[in-house]
Formats: sequence, C-alpha cells, structure tokens
Amino acid sequence: MAEERRRIKQKATFEERLAEEAIKFKAAAEKQPPGSFARELLLRRARQAETAAHMSDWLRSPELQPPK
Repeated sequence: MAEERRRIKQKATFEERLAEEAIKFKAAAEKQPPGSFARELLLRRARQAETAAHMSDWLRSPELQPPK
C-alpha cells in the first residue's frame, strides 16, 4: 500500500520565504570577518535567494506569454 504524503500549508508565499532566507543569510554574513570564505558563501546564498524570488515574480507575471 502506498504511503500518503504529508501536506504542509505554507503561511507565507514562496517569495516571502525566499526574502526571509536572504535576510537571515545577510545577517549571518555580517557576523563573519570581512573577506572570509564563510562570509562570501553566505552572501552568495543571499543573492541566490533574492534572484530566485525575482525569477518567481517574473514567471508569475501576466505579461509572460507561452512560446508560439
């Protein structure tokens, strides 16, 4: 018999959760010494989260048309 998947109702939108994640990564990066590898990785993750939120907004926009 197949197991049922657990469903989770998200309280925040995907874009909001990405924005919160970016803020957390930036705050953690501020605690690291300038130029450290850990700081650069945290800032990279923050930029990735921001980019993902922008891409999601763009993909949901009504101006986006399917290819012909």
